[in-house]
Amino acid sequence: MGLVPRPTGFRGWRAALAGMPYLSRMGRIWHGPHRSAAGRAGRGSRRLRRGGLLCLAAAAACAVPACSSGGSPLPGLASPESHGHQRHNTAPRLHVAGNRLVSARGRPVVLHGVNRSGTEFLCVQDHGIFDGPTDQPSISAMKAWGINAVRIPLNEGCWNGESYVNPAYAGTNYQDAIKAYVRLLNANGMVAILDLHWSDGRYPVHCRSAEARCLKPMPDQAQAIPFWTSVASTFKGNGAVIFDLFNEPFPERASHSEAAGWQCWLNGGTCPGISYQVAGMQTLVNTVRATGARNVILAGGLAYANDLTGWLANEPADPAHNLAASWHSYNFNACSDITCWTSEVAPVMAQVPVVAGEIGENTCASGYITALMNWLDSQSSGYLAWAWNADFPCASGPSLITSYAGTPTPYGAGYQAHLRSLR
Repeated sequence: MGLVPRPTGFRGWRAALAGMPYLSRMGRIWHGPHRSAAGRAGRGSRRLRRGGLLCLAAAAACAVPACSSGGSPLPGLASPESHGHQRHNTAPRLHVAGNRLVSARGRPVVLHGVNRSGTEFLCVQDHGIFDGPTDQPSISAMKAWGINAVRIPLNEGCWNGESYVNPAYAGTNYQDAIKAYVRLLNANGMVAILDLHWSDGRYPVHCRSAEARCLKPMPDQAQAIPFWTSVASTFKGNGAVIFDLFNEPFPERASHSEAAGWQCWLNGGTCPGISYQVAGMQTLVNTVRATGARNVILAGGLAYANDLTGWLANEPADPAHNLAASWHSYNFNACSDITCWTSEVAPVMAQVPVVAGEIGENTCASGYITALMNWLDSQSSGYLAWAWNADFPCASGPSLITSYAGTPTPYGAGYQAHLRSLR
């Protein structure tokens, strides 16, 4: 796999990598039956999902409510509305109040959702836009599980209509497809999280292509800034849409330095070990706010969003005060037990909302995510499982379902049962 040697003091990218296939969650074979509604039938292999690392990301085992640190609502806030699930088919318009996401009425909202992969890779691989259906029955299947949020990974080159992407799946065509899906999700009471997943920039250690065909260490200035200008302009005024600035940063892997990684994460520019000019988190927050958009913004930490240890010290300034942290947690990540969660993640939760934008495990079971969800519940923090895709392998996907009617895999059955227990 040619992984970069692990520098002294570097905490985070894949503690349990040994023995697992490098492609797994980021790179897969397309088996075909669930092709995009906008795509072509019968196209062969595809995929390379998230950059340079397996695909899962982060956290742990165990979890007992007694280990919780401060899951009670903020003073003056009303009690949660059915754990954040809306009683009516209207998605909550969210903003940040202290360390909670709240609705327009000031009620805490806890997101329980899924990642809907496909829109980050199919378009750039000339196979369409969505992996599987995006119609009402497919969303109704999600609702039956108790899902109230869907994270949609986006491709920078496809949204921006860059020349290397087939025009049928790029620019206005791609944007219109995303907008239509967001509208339908919102109409069904679901929050949409839009995530910049694949971006431009040459980083040959991890990905040979300078195009948006895999995950890069950080977003690039050249295309990520126009991407977020356009996305924010499109969805501003819709508080039921959250902006996740960049899927899984790992600039510390390029620089072999945690300190340099956080510096790059916040300020961008010229970063050690990265050949292109980086758009730092502060630049991207400024870009979004310059459009007039006040939507909630998520910013994931280092080590593929598994390391939040420097997040508070490097928190971007947000004039709208609507910034939250994104955390990814898989059983093979470095921070994957309750000791780490309480020492590294809980302090961030005490200050700002933390959304576990991706949780999962490579066992085709649910022991890890069940322990993790129990702990997150005790902190009143939301989470979204990877992934609602019926053509991904159960373990290496990991896939929650075997069909878009919502038939669960063994891994998905654990997630479904947990969500239903919250009702």
